[in-house]
Amino acid sequence: MPELPEVEVVRRGLERWVAHRTVADAEVLHPRAVRRHIAGADDFAHRLKGHRIGVPSRRGKYLWLPLEDTGQSILAHLGMSGQLLVQPHTAPDEKHLRIRVRFADTLGTELRFVDQRTFGGLSLHDNTPDGLPDVIAHIARDPLDALFDDEAFHQALRRKRTTIKRALLDQSLISGVGNIYADEALWRARLHYDRLTATFTRPRSLELLGHVRDVMNAALAVGGTSFDSLYVNVNGESGYFDRSLDAYGREGLPCKRCGTPMRRRPWMNRSSYFCPKCQRAPRVSS
Repeated sequence: MPELPEVEVVRRGLERWVAHRTVADAEVLHPRAVRRHIAGADDFAHRLKGHRIGVPSRRGKYLWLPLEDTGQSILAHLGMSGQLLVQPHTAPDEKHLRIRVRFADTLGTELRFVDQRTFGGLSLHDNTPDGLPDVIAHIARDPLDALFDDEAFHQALRRKRTTIKRALLDQSLISGVGNIYADEALWRARLHYDRLTATFTRPRSLELLGHVRDVMNAALAVGGTSFDSLYVNVNGESGYFDRSLDAYGREGLPCKRCGTPMRRRPWMNRSSYFCPKCQRAPRVSS
């Protein structure tokens, strides 16, 4: 599932190619793509028509396109394979095209939502006073947000009484961090994923936040992480950060810091990748 860097790459592409364009019409080609829009496909398409799209926004992994002067936004759930593509009108339809949005201008491009596995979709929601779709009002700010409060994060981390990777993936505590970037940040910080959050000092929390930001900014610089063709930017291009990963997916390969073979352990229906020497497991109290 795309994490913050991948979603931000898509958002930037949409800002360039879609912002400030007026919707001429929308076409829903598969009902599952709008299943979160309770009123249905026809209502979704009707409510978009004639409205101008504002500057796309993001919080963590969540992306939305505000409709100007309506107090509503199109929330995009990319799921496992959702893609928002800007394509010429004349481009052949993708095999898994689910939604098409045409614009009332002469630029010659349209917005397409393509989703092979149909886990994602688009839906229309009312905005909160802060401009967020109401269904994601509970999502915390992400570490690249200028208003992210480092001290509040540290205090919340101490109160969580959980383990550090679980905390990093808690979108109500800090948004945008998923399995890949959690493993990468923890490797950089030399922290085991089962380290208890109650043991974190303020300097340790701030150091970890620094690594989270560094790894996300590094991923952003190369378009995010793509392991297959399912994550692409709006022009259909893949990111290249998978070539720079230090931990994730490197089971059995030497740690880039100490040379010890990296390990993988099952974790919450996922996997955790770590160096057993650099990221020693916490001691179990007797």
